[in-house]
Amino acid sequence: MKLVFAGTPAFSVAALDALHAAGHDIVGVYTQPDRPAGRGQKLTASPVAERAAKLDLPLFKPESFKKDPDAIEVLRALAPELMVVVAYGLILPQAVLDIPAQGCLNIHASLLPRWRGAAPIQRAILAGDAETGTTIMQMDAGLDTGAMLLREALPIGEKNAGELHDALAAQGARLIVAALARLQAGTLVATPQPVEGSTYAAKLTKEEARIDWSQPAAEIVRRIRAYNPAPVAWSEITGERIKITRAQAVPGSGTPGEVLTCGADGLKVAAGDGAVRVHELQRPGGRLLPASLACQRWNIGGRRFD
Repeated sequence: MKLVFAGTPAFSVAALDALHAAGHDIVGVYTQPDRPAGRGQKLTASPVAERAAKLDLPLFKPESFKKDPDAIEVLRALAPELMVVVAYGLILPQAVLDIPAQGCLNIHASLLPRWRGAAPIQRAILAGDAETGTTIMQMDAGLDTGAMLLREALPIGEKNAGELHDALAAQGARLIVAALARLQAGTLVATPQPVEGSTYAAKLTKEEARIDWSQPAAEIVRRIRAYNPAPVAWSEITGERIKITRAQAVPGSGTPGEVLTCGADGLKVAAGDGAVRVHELQRPGGRLLPASLACQRWNIGGRRFD
C-alpha cells in the first residue's frame, strides 16, 4: 500500500521497520522536529527520523498541522492511501485525517478503552493491571476513541515499563502489518469502542515518582517498576535525591522509610506494610549501583528515607 507513517520516539521504530520490510510503499515519514537533548541540550533528531534516514525515506518535520496549512498541502500532495500513526505526539486535525483515501490507523499500547492518553504503559503497571496489550484503531477526532480493528492482550507479570515498552512495540509492529494485510483482503472489521470502562492515562511527572514509604511494599514496588526507565522512582536520604530502579516486596516492619538493613546482602527499607528490598539505586551524578555495593560505599545504615 501507499503509506505515510507518523511517529517520533523509539516505540514507533519497530512499526516503521515492519511496514518497510513488508514491502509497503512509504512515501513519507512524519516526525516531530529536532529537540534539545542531553546535558548539552544539543538539537537531536528523533529515533524515527534517524531510522527514516537510514531507510532512505522522505522525511517531514512540521511543527504543527493546525498552525501550518502548507504542511497539510504537502501531505495532500503525497496522496497516501493510508496513514499509520504511532506515538507521533502532534494533534492531527480533521483536515489531515481526511486526506488518506482509507483513513488513518493508530497503534495504541493498551487494550482500549482502557488507558486512553499519553502514558498507557506506566498507568497499567501503577494500577496493578494483570495484562495490557495493543489496539489497532481507526483514528477519529477524539482522544483514542476510534473504532477498534485488532486487539491483542499481553501479560504484564513483573515487567518494568521499559521491558513492557519493548514487548508492546514488537507486538504493535506485528499487528499493524497483519491489519494492513486484512485491509487489502477486505476482511478487516471495525468494532466501536464500548462507552463504559474507559480510563485516562495522564502524562507522567517527576514529582509523582517520589516514593511514599507509608504505602504498602507491593504498591511501592509497582511504582518503581512503572517509573523505570523514566522518570525513575526516587526518595531522599541525608538531603540527597536517590533514584531507585529495581526492588521487590519482602517481609519486614519498622517506621516507613527506615533502613532496616544495609550491607553485603543489600538494602532493606520499611514500608507501610512489609518492606522493600532495593536491588539498584543511584546517587546524583553517579552511576547505577547494585544495592550491596552501594551499602559498602555509602553511609546509610540506620538512616531513613523521606
